[in-house]
Amino acid sequence: MLSKSDIKYIQSLSHKKFRDQEGVFVVEGLKMVDELLREPQQKVKSIYALREWYDKRNVAIPSSIQTHAVEEFELLKISSQKSPQEVLALVEISTNHIKTYNPKGVTVVLDRIQDPGNLGTIIRACDWFGVRDIVCSQDTVDVFNPKVVQSAMGSMMRVNVYYTELLAFIHANSNIPVFAAVLGGTSIHEIEFNHPCMLIIGNESTGVSSEILKFNPRQISIPKIGNAESLNAAVATSIILSACIK
Repeated sequence: MLSKSDIKYIQSLSHKKFRDQEGVFVVEGLKMVDELLREPQQKVKSIYALREWYDKRNVAIPSSIQTHAVEEFELLKISSQKSPQEVLALVEISTNHIKTYNPKGVTVVLDRIQDPGNLGTIIRACDWFGVRDIVCSQDTVDVFNPKVVQSAMGSMMRVNVYYTELLAFIHANSNIPVFAAVLGGTSIHEIEFNHPCMLIIGNESTGVSSEILKFNPRQISIPKIGNAESLNAAVATSIILSACIK
């Protein structure tokens, strides 16, 4: 039986303030927790699961991980989902330091992305195309937000996500070609993408900031054929990555 303090503690981790304070984030779902347990670099602190999950699991649980058998009504209280999937894990936040950045291939740079679903899907797209580094502005949505974690579907275990001051980062790596996704730029089908390079994806509403555009990146666009006004940031990232990674 979970105590009220246990329930309150896990619920608090839906807020960035408490995730940062505790150094812990939440991962939910059968597939994602299985993947976590297969990744030795991921430090799982504790697991809260229905008894049937423990009975049928096919991944060993190290003795260092605290395990808790819970009832369905308890899982519903601590889950951020309307229909929880049997298991929830608390995982230690590992801090990626931009000082370790070593440009290879394409680096996706995110300028003020606000929607958790967009960030999660971008992480999945990067994992699909073999992109290993995403560099985010400080005001991009937190990668450990529950909706980001859910949307990324385990890909965040294989993609490095950094947060830094973008202007300083781009300036410090001025030897690397920079491409910015904008409206009215050169078609991605007419560009020769040299690696390593940076691909900048801007805010969902306002696009790439004027401060970043002052660095004079190569402005690129996805050719428009139909009548849609714009593309979702995650969809646009996927299309551009398919063109620049061959």
